Amino acid sequence: MSSPIFGQLEASLAEYLADVVHRAEYGDDRTAAEVARLELPRLAEALKAALDEHQPDQFGRCPGCRHTRFGRTPTPCRAYLSAHLCLVATEDEPASVEVTRSVRRPVVLAEPAGFRMVNAPG
Repeated sequence: MSSPIFGQLEASLAEYLADVVHRAEYGDDRTAAEVARLELPRLAEALKAALDEHQPDQFGRCPGCRHTRFGRTPTPCRAYLSAHLCLVATEDEPASVEVTRSVRRPVVLAEPAGFRMVNAPG
């Protein structure tokens, strides 16, 4: 169970992010421009500050991530991977992906030599 202070921090941050997203997606052009000019630099700085906690040390280990049995987690750690997947990897994907059904061939299982199926009475 998380502490009440963390719960308040988490809730206020989630509310702030939801508000920014809502204004960017559903606001008029002036509101979207204000979000881009005012909030986007703040969000980028916050992300940079969070990622600064996960800069690898001289051994390529993340000092911010928890320790494993054999030392710290090697980089890239989850913070960098999450940021990359959310911000960069989505740009590489095509706009529309065609979903095709795979053609499955029937699987035929051979009986082992000397093995016969016996029908049970019934």
